[in-house]
Amino acid sequence: MANLKEVRVRIASVVSTQQITKAMKMVSASKLRRAQGAIQQIRPYAEGLQNMVGRLVSGLEGSAAEMPLTSVREIKRVGVVLLTSDKGLCGGFNSNLIKTARRFIQDLPDDQQATLIPVGRKGVDFFKRSGLPQDLRFKDLMLKIRYQATAEMAAELSKAFVQGEYDQVVVIYSEFKNPVVQYYRVMPWLPLQAESPSASTTGPGAGAGQGAADYLYEPGREEIVQDLLPFSLAIDLHKAMLDTQASEHGARMTAMDKATENAGDLLRELRLQYNRARQAAITTEITEIVGGAAALAG
Repeated sequence: MANLKEVRVRIASVVSTQQITKAMKMVSASKLRRAQGAIQQIRPYAEGLQNMVGRLVSGLEGSAAEMPLTSVREIKRVGVVLLTSDKGLCGGFNSNLIKTARRFIQDLPDDQQATLIPVGRKGVDFFKRSGLPQDLRFKDLMLKIRYQATAEMAAELSKAFVQGEYDQVVVIYSEFKNPVVQYYRVMPWLPLQAESPSASTTGPGAGAGQGAADYLYEPGREEIVQDLLPFSLAIDLHKAMLDTQASEHGARMTAMDKATENAGDLLRELRLQYNRARQAAITTEITEIVGGAAALAG
């Protein structure tokens, strides 16, 4: 059994660790409230915009339908945008995102080459020695998420797609559900998918089997689509980053809560161990005193 001094040192160490995990849990809870508010505000807007753009693209005819950002071609080069966090101590959050990315890349056919586009230092650090081609221009964007920076990234990737550097671009991110549950998604980002007219269930003219209703556009459908496509892509990417940020804070809060509970359990065991060692020391001391007194009396 460990002596009293060793147990006291361990108890002090665990108490310090528990204080740190409690503080980190409170900080993560505060950040989560802000991040959750941001994603709840942008999610309905992004989904509505995506549906509207999909309907507009599906209504284009002839050469207008062959727009650069919607053109589907044979896939040879795939850009994989991987969103991770810059910090750790958030349970299996980053490892699950990395596993999703590795599984997606491994499942690609042999004639398709993937280029990793990591956003967040955890993804950069993991794939540093993988030999996989990487585009590191956007690795620091998760430090402080700003729409302007996200729009610039979306413009650069769209330009690379139009120039043929990529034939497809996907975004791997974590969709926030609640602090305990996150869904790891692979979102096809480019080329932009047109929505089937019969699949439209929201927006003007939807319902009662009127999914194929037509409208008058000013200045015109093509001009509206050309303006909305880059904006819609930037909003989708921004939403994915906000989703990932909220998931990170939720995962960290949950991990720190569990760590605090584990520290409490360990403290109870150590204090019980300390009391037993202290009682054993007292019993030994009493025995020695009684034995010495008996020897003197004899």
